[in-house]
Amino acid sequence: MTSEVENKPVFCTESAKELVKELRASFATGKTKSYEWRLTQLNAMVKMMEEKEPQIVAALHDDLSKPELESSIYEIAMLKNSFRLAVKNMKHWMMPEKAKTSLVTFPSSAEIVSEPLGVVLVISAWNYPFLLSLDPIVGAIAAGNAIVLKPSEIAPATSLLLARLVAEYLDSSCIKVVEGAVPETAALLEQKWDKILYTGNGRVARIVMAAAAKHLTPVVMELGGKCPVIVDSDINLQVATRRIIAGKWGCNNGQACISPDYIITMKDYAQKLIDSFKCELERFYGKDPLESKDLSRIVNSNHFARLSKLLDEDKVSSKIVHGGERDKENLKITPTILLDVPRDSLIMNEEIFGPLLPVFLVDKVEDSFDVINSGTKPLAAYLFTNKKKLKEKFVATVSAGGLVINDTTVHLAEPTLPFGGVGDSGMGAYHGKFSFDAFSHKKAVLYRGFACDAFVRYPPYTRGKLGLLRALFDGSILGIIRALLGWSKA
Repeated sequence: MTSEVENKPVFCTESAKELVKELRASFATGKTKSYEWRLTQLNAMVKMMEEKEPQIVAALHDDLSKPELESSIYEIAMLKNSFRLAVKNMKHWMMPEKAKTSLVTFPSSAEIVSEPLGVVLVISAWNYPFLLSLDPIVGAIAAGNAIVLKPSEIAPATSLLLARLVAEYLDSSCIKVVEGAVPETAALLEQKWDKILYTGNGRVARIVMAAAAKHLTPVVMELGGKCPVIVDSDINLQVATRRIIAGKWGCNNGQACISPDYIITMKDYAQKLIDSFKCELERFYGKDPLESKDLSRIVNSNHFARLSKLLDEDKVSSKIVHGGERDKENLKITPTILLDVPRDSLIMNEEIFGPLLPVFLVDKVEDSFDVINSGTKPLAAYLFTNKKKLKEKFVATVSAGGLVINDTTVHLAEPTLPFGGVGDSGMGAYHGKFSFDAFSHKKAVLYRGFACDAFVRYPPYTRGKLGLLRALFDGSILGIIRALLGWSKA
């Protein structure tokens, strides 16, 4: 193994330059634009997921101790659905869209043609390393692009498996994987791409955007943020608690960009909510969650130390009302709830991305909106209530990448909804047809014949021509008749 690593060629700026050159040459042949090529690649991805599911589950367990159910459903099954949806609808997505024309260009017809952008770069994240690597690629392939995938080095087993599977199942002249860490990513970012999709944190996103700006490369940024959960008092508390647990600890032990980051509830309801959490958490993960096989571990020692720092802050450590146990050797932290945390604490100002869930208290539920809107816009926001007016105010008032009422995280599974952030939580969106659109250029095409050549366009310009052109742009038939009769006020 050591000799293999030593003999592995160094991927540098020159390597990246040659890689992009090779992909541009492949793209220039036009083969990625054909429906047949796109369909073949998508079907190959379905076959890959079906044939290699045990290896994928094993790699995810190596990297994150991810439970088999989470791997099979939240990564593999969701990817299969994306592939099948694209296969089913791609021919329709590729068809030109008819567009209306006006009197200004009469007689004419118009359409919007979706064409591939070219050679695109997908930089993935470690927390859902298969889903977040391959889901964007579904759209990039469906749109007809050549692609480079850069998986996260923080999930090394998954990264290695992705590189092997993509080379085995897909067209290696048009789709490539580059493994590595910061030097390899930096080398890739020095190149000119036709689009970059990055999933990760805001700090690295700024680096990616700065690099993209040098080449005027458009970007899709899928970031994170502090996703709030508002809990009203008029609800089925057991169902609400279970759905929050599923979205928090059942999603990679809180290491997910759309996981609930903190709860907002009323002071006189908080204890009832805490008691419900304690009951359901014990039911799901047992009396000793450190021994549970249904909780992912923290990805590495750096993230374990970061989460420990959040917990150990003086103004926070006394606020733990449930959990808080840690196993540094095995990188495990139990589901932890903190009650009435100070607003100026680290845990309330940094994205947690782990199994810690602070509860912030307000006097009345409507005050929750001010708490959320005083911070940066989150990737997702959640509300549990039965009050119609509160739901309406939530939708109208809270700006987030996506909203869910009376559940958490499930909007991710709906391909008819765009998945993306706003403000600090990202820009652009994908999933379903939105993925196809994200990697396509919408080309405007107008068709005209040689008949009806309008004399009013050409010099010499007169007051009469001005009046007729104004009427044409206004779309007024009466105005056009008046101008032709010389009755225009122009």
